[in-house]
Amino acid sequence: MHRSAGLALQAVIFDVDGTLADTERDGHRVAFNRAFAQFGLDWEWSVATYGELLAVTGGKERIRHFAARRAPELLERPDSEAWLLALHQLKSAIYARLVNAGSIGLRRGVARLLGELRRAGVRLAIATTTTPSSLHSLLQTSFGERAESLFEVIGAGDVVAHKKPAPDVYRWVLNEMKLPPAACLAVEDSLPGMLAATAAGLPTLITGNPYTAGGDFVGALSVVSDLGEPGAAARSLAGQPLAGDCVDLLQLRVWHRQAVSDGAARQLP
Repeated sequence: MHRSAGLALQAVIFDVDGTLADTERDGHRVAFNRAFAQFGLDWEWSVATYGELLAVTGGKERIRHFAARRAPELLERPDSEAWLLALHQLKSAIYARLVNAGSIGLRRGVARLLGELRRAGVRLAIATTTTPSSLHSLLQTSFGERAESLFEVIGAGDVVAHKKPAPDVYRWVLNEMKLPPAACLAVEDSLPGMLAATAAGLPTLITGNPYTAGGDFVGALSVVSDLGEPGAAARSLAGQPLAGDCVDLLQLRVWHRQAVSDGAARQLP
């Protein structure tokens, strides 16, 4: 038997935006638009436009991508990088205020699953492109004093040079945890996130949201509508089916065991 076939699930690594919380449409998008207005820009990202821009990971990268098409002269200024950084910092501050005001909550089933994993001794980590300050605001608002100790490793912002769909942030987290990919499972919501996780060798669960519904998630363990709650069932959308109403530790172990077994079988001569 291939050595990885005997690995049990030891850690779950979560994305943040769209996975832990519905932060994109009514959080980051709103913060971007308010920052644009304060900078005197006539940019207004609609819900649909922002959905398209999510293909570009990272806030600064998203602004640069949009500016290159809408107002390329802004990127030709000698102070363009400082301007871009200041705009993004303002956006992050506005986003933090939205989070602190309680405008953004955790997705259904997230608090339940995190609690279950923690009680069972499964290690928790984060791999995200969001800035440390934005992440800190969300975690503090959602978990209070427990926030700092809930996740063992947090890979956020510019901790690596290349953002998702590059696998760098997942590889960084795995290195910090000193775990092989086959001992872990990733939870993502988007195609760039899934590509990053699977390229790092991680079995990946997708929890869809309005921006990513209908995406081509070939390669994911399973695609579900959300994590669900007892009596408020999540829906299986693709991949391996969900056995009950909600994604729990038992279900994650079943999916993980199957993924590791399939991976070992593919490596047999």
